[in-house]
Amino acid sequence: MPEQASSTVAPLRVGVVEDQPLYRDMIVGLLRAQSDVAVPLVASGAADARSQFFPGLLDVVILDVYLHDGNGLALGVSLRRADPNIGILLLSSHDVMELLLDLPSDVTGGWSYLSKTSTLSTDVVLSTLRAAARGETVVDPHLAERSFRRRDSSLEKLTERQYQVLQLVASGLSNGSIAERLGMAQRTVENTLVDVYDVLELPPDHNSRVLAVLRFIEETSRHDH
Repeated sequence: MPEQASSTVAPLRVGVVEDQPLYRDMIVGLLRAQSDVAVPLVASGAADARSQFFPGLLDVVILDVYLHDGNGLALGVSLRRADPNIGILLLSSHDVMELLLDLPSDVTGGWSYLSKTSTLSTDVVLSTLRAAARGETVVDPHLAERSFRRRDSSLEKLTERQYQVLQLVASGLSNGSIAERLGMAQRTVENTLVDVYDVLELPPDHNSRVLAVLRFIEETSRHDH
């Protein structure tokens, strides 16, 4: 009898580095409840993560920004340099998404940020992890929604609709999801994004979507409430 080809999709391999046991257990439990996610690395700090990690082990890693024995950003940089294909999702109780602007040029792209204090749904966590694994940059949707353009920034050149689309890109929505959210055709969303890239004068030989999100982070502020 001929052997049938397997249709099984390889699971998303996620590492979790978190020094708060309760929060770590919550995240690991959420991930392991998903049939298409594996968690081959769970660490309580930077040293523990480095001792377990090797290139090819993970597709994406969740890092607490402030660890008891180190800095999650620095740990992420070292892991990315060891494995350029790994995505990074930073977690923090504070609004520190500007940290994504301080990354060395050799490790940009594939970094995302979620706030521990926002209402994190399973869907948001999983979609952000998958985006980071694809090399995209996503910021916490709650913070993105509360962001406003700084005066005299290049974002002020965008129309209200263009800024709205960029806001949703920064939140991790696909073009199709943006179209559905705004009641637009997907082709209109795509054309709007091209216009956004043109207005922001983003270099065409780079990942414009990632660069646009980084510009969004750089030139917005958040309301306190």
